[in-house]
Amino acid sequence: MSTRPEEAGNIKVGSFIVIDGEPCKVVEVEKSKTGKHGSAKARIVGIGFFDGSKRSIVVPTDARVEVPVIRKFTAQVVAIVGDNLQLMNLEDYSTFEMPMPQEEELKSKLSEGVEVEVWEVMGRPKIMRVRT
Repeated sequence: MSTRPEEAGNIKVGSFIVIDGEPCKVVEVEKSKTGKHGSAKARIVGIGFFDGSKRSIVVPTDARVEVPVIRKFTAQVVAIVGDNLQLMNLEDYSTFEMPMPQEEELKSKLSEGVEVEVWEVMGRPKIMRVRT
């Protein structure tokens, strides 16, 4: 299970939400007051965790929205093959491949044997930082 339901009214800036099937980091939450005939609405704006594109949704504050479950673990770079990295999870020693991160700051620090912090969001890994 890679997501869990959460009430839209409980979503805060800095948390994560699934918008259009993509995990997003919430950058803006606007709540409108209850109207004469309706319920209060929440306008949630998020930036895609993997693609960086902006997405937004408007839902009633009592509606259920999907929140990604984030699994954080440490991995070690085993090999760099072209534009891919081979990593070994240091919890269970399983190996997996993933594309090289786009961020130059991360790319420049990656080499074989380096330990990295990986966030797995909705079954997809992303390197968040290089551990020293």
